[in-house]
Amino acid sequence: MEVRDKIVIVTGASSGIGMATARLLTSKGAKVALVARSKEKLEDLSKELARSVAIAADMTKEQDVRGMVEKTVNHYGRLDILINNAGRGYDAPLEQIDTDKYRELFELDVVGPLVAMQAAIPIMRRQGGGLIINVSSGTSLMYLPNMSAYSSVKRALNAITLTAREELASDNIKVSVVYPYITLTDFDRNMVDAADFVETPAEGSGFRPPDAPEHVAERILEGIRSGEPEIFAHDWMKKLH
Repeated sequence: MEVRDKIVIVTGASSGIGMATARLLTSKGAKVALVARSKEKLEDLSKELARSVAIAADMTKEQDVRGMVEKTVNHYGRLDILINNAGRGYDAPLEQIDTDKYRELFELDVVGPLVAMQAAIPIMRRQGGGLIINVSSGTSLMYLPNMSAYSSVKRALNAITLTAREELASDNIKVSVVYPYITLTDFDRNMVDAADFVETPAEGSGFRPPDAPEHVAERILEGIRSGEPEIFAHDWMKKLH
């Protein structure tokens, strides 16, 4: 799918991958609904991005999630692409995972995107097709210490995504999952229980250098254009599958 003149929702658009994606898609001619909790940040970004609209929403609240889809359609008249990017991590050993925090993480990283998909699918079906991209994590392809909580919710999102792709194929609705690598964003500062988490790996740690959010945005754009089911930040990550 080409993005020019397409109506796109980008969640988590106030920073990081979401902001970079919104900027890139706008530069390619898309009309972007910018979604995040911070209304002020979104409104500042909307002034920068032509034909965009700021929609404040909390992705853990079902009413907000359904409302963002409704507001987008009311504003633009349609919805072509949904990019579920908003999310949060959790850094803790298995024995120390707080189950209440884990439930909150699941609400944001899994239930929020699921509700957004449920709201968007009937609209896309009536329009004759559409595209949904869910942003997962490279950790969902690995078994990293202290990442079981985060990895597990992203694995759930992967399964929802690829199952939905099969279910919606006859409706001409493509559903894809993106696997970012370590990315230079506010992810570490926003992570649950992240006292010891360092997003930028130290030299000699065995990890490759982190990516800029713009790199992930480019991969998301490539995924929109190709319609591939799985989009990897780097080709070497395919070997982790």
